[in-house]
Amino acid sequence: MKPQLQAPLLMMGSSFLFAAMGVCVKLASARYGAGEIVFYRGLVGALFIGALVFWRGGHLGTRYPTMHLGRSIVGVGAMALWFYAIGQLPLATAITLNYMSSIWMALFLIGGAVLVGASDRVDMRLVVTVLTGFVGVALVLRPSLTQEQWPGALAGLCSGMMSAMAYLQVTALGRVGEPEYRVVFYFSLGTTVVGAAVALTSGFHPHTPVGLGLLVATGVLATTAQILMTRAYAIGRALSNASLQYLGIAWSFLFGVMIFGDAVTLVALAGMVLIVTAGLTATLLRNRAVPDAANPSES
Repeated sequence: MKPQLQAPLLMMGSSFLFAAMGVCVKLASARYGAGEIVFYRGLVGALFIGALVFWRGGHLGTRYPTMHLGRSIVGVGAMALWFYAIGQLPLATAITLNYMSSIWMALFLIGGAVLVGASDRVDMRLVVTVLTGFVGVALVLRPSLTQEQWPGALAGLCSGMMSAMAYLQVTALGRVGEPEYRVVFYFSLGTTVVGAAVALTSGFHPHTPVGLGLLVATGVLATTAQILMTRAYAIGRALSNASLQYLGIAWSFLFGVMIFGDAVTLVALAGMVLIVTAGLTATLLRNRAVPDAANPSES
C-alpha cells in the first residue's frame, strides 16, 4: 500500500483507539484513582515497547536522560490531568479540551515573539485562530457543565497546555536523533514511576476481573494508538494527519452518547467545530512558519 494511502488509515485507527482508551479510562475511574490508572497505563506501555524493541533487536540506551526526564514530567502531568478530566466530564468534552494542544502551541509562538521583541512579525491570522479556539472552549463548557465539574474542565484545559509543552520536548528529542520508540518507552517508564508515587499517597484499590481488564486495555489501546500515530506522521502529510486526528472527538462524542448517555447540545457541538477548525488552522500556519513542526504531540 502506498504511504499516501497508508497514513490516513493509520491515523483513523489511532484516533479510534485513543477514543476507545478514553472509554476505558472513564469506566476505570469509577474503580480506581487517576494515579493508579496512570501507573498501569505506563506499566503496560513500557512492557509492550520493551518487548517490541527486544524482538526487533534494538536497544533502549540513551545519551539524553535529562531530556527524557523533563519530557516525562510534563507528559505525565498532562496525562494525569487528562485522565482526571475524563472521569469528571462528558467524554467528548474531556477529549476536546486535550485536543486544544495545537491552539496552545500557537499561543506559545505568539508569546515567544512578543518576549523577543518581534511582536510586529506575529501573524494576525494566528491571533484570530487562538481567539477562535477559546471561543470554542467557552461554547463547549458553558452550556453543559455543573459547578462540580469545573475542576475537571480546568484540568482538561491544563492537560492540553501541558501536552503542547510535551510536544516541544518530543521535537527536541527528535532533533538530537532519539528514535520514536525510545521516546515512548522512557515516557511510559516515567508514567509508571510517577503514577505509582501518586497512587501510594491514597493507596491501591483491590482488583476485580473487570477492573483489571480495563486497566490493561487502557495501556494496550494507548500504546498501540501512539505507535500508529507516530508511524502515520513519519510517512504521511502533516495537515492530513492532523485533520484525521480530530476524528477522535467524533468517536468520543459517539461513545459518550451511546455508552454514557451524555447530553447533546447544539451550542457544545458548535464549540467543538470551532476548536477543530482553529486547531487545523493553527497546525497549517505553524507548519508554514516552522517546517519541522509536523510531528504529533504526545501526552
